[in-house]
Amino acid sequence: MLPARILGTASLLPGPPRTTAEIAAALPVHRDPAEWEKKTGIKTRHWAEPGTRVAPLAAEALRAALDVAGIPATALRRIIFVTSGSPDLTFPATANGVAAGLGLSGSCDAFDVQNACMGFLTAFDLAARSVATGLGPIGVVSGELNSRGIQLSDHRPYLVFGDAIGAAIVGAARPGEGVLAAFYGNDGTLPADVFGEEPSLTGKREHAQFRKPSAELFAIAFGALRTAIEHVLAEARVRLSEIEWVLPHQPNGVMVKLFIEQLGVDPARVMVVVDTIGSVASASIPVALDRLFRTGRVRPGDRILMAGVGGGVSYGAVLYRVGG
Repeated sequence: MLPARILGTASLLPGPPRTTAEIAAALPVHRDPAEWEKKTGIKTRHWAEPGTRVAPLAAEALRAALDVAGIPATALRRIIFVTSGSPDLTFPATANGVAAGLGLSGSCDAFDVQNACMGFLTAFDLAARSVATGLGPIGVVSGELNSRGIQLSDHRPYLVFGDAIGAAIVGAARPGEGVLAAFYGNDGTLPADVFGEEPSLTGKREHAQFRKPSAELFAIAFGALRTAIEHVLAEARVRLSEIEWVLPHQPNGVMVKLFIEQLGVDPARVMVVVDTIGSVASASIPVALDRLFRTGRVRPGDRILMAGVGGGVSYGAVLYRVGG
C-alpha cells in the first residue's frame, strides 16, 4: 500500500454548455442532431472563450480542492499540472503560472506532466509516491482546453471534445487507507491513432486527429484498459465485482457504455460524466472523482478503481481505499 490520501477534490467547466444540436448545426456534414447525439453519447460540452488561459482556471480548481481539504495553499510542497495539449506556454511549465495564481513564491516546486489522456493517473502516481516518501501534500490539477485543438472541418473531434479542469490534493494517509495497488504500461509500437502534431515541425497550426475508425479505437483502448485492471485486481487480490466504485476513462458516451458492458460492471457503480461534459482527455477521471465524492455516497472503506488509457498507447489503473 502507498500511504497517500485524497484530501480534497474540485472541478470546473469553463464557458456555457453547448448542445450537440447547436454544434451539429454548424458542421459541413449535415445529419440529424439526434443521430449525432446517439453516435457520440454526448448531449452537452463546455468550451472556454477563445484566448482563455488555463493556468488561472487550474489555480481556481486547486484553490477549491484546498478548501475541501481544509489546508492553505502555502502547505503544498509540490504542484503537478497535467494537460494533453493545451498548456499556456511551450515552456516554461504552465505549473509556474498555477503556483503564481495561488500566490505562492518559493514555497514548493511545480512542473507539468503530459501523457495524453492518462496524464492525471500518471501525476496521481507521482503524487502518491512523493507523499509516501515524505513530500506532501501535493496538488494535482488537470487542465484541458481541448477547444483550442479542434476545427469545424474535422467533425469527429469537433463533436466530442470539451473543456474541463479537475483537481485533487494528495496527502499523508491514516491507517487502512491509501493506494492498494497500481499498474502502468505503454505500447509505443502501435501506430498513432489519436494525436496532435508539433507545429514547430510541421510549420502550421495543428489540430487533434483521429486516424482509426471508432471500432478499432475501442478495441485498442479496451484491450489496454482491461490489461491494466487485471494487473491491479491480481495485485490487490480482489474481484472487480467486489469493488464499490469504478471510474474508467470516458472518451465518448458509446465507448463508456461498451467499457461497462464488456467489463461486466454494475452501471450504478460508475460515475458517468461524458454525456454532459464531453471528452475532456486527462480531466475525465478527476472530474468524475470529484462528482463521485460530492454525491455523498462514498463510505469509509470503499474502494475506487480508476482506470485510464491514452494515446501512445499509455494505460494504467489505480485501486484506492477511502478512509474515515
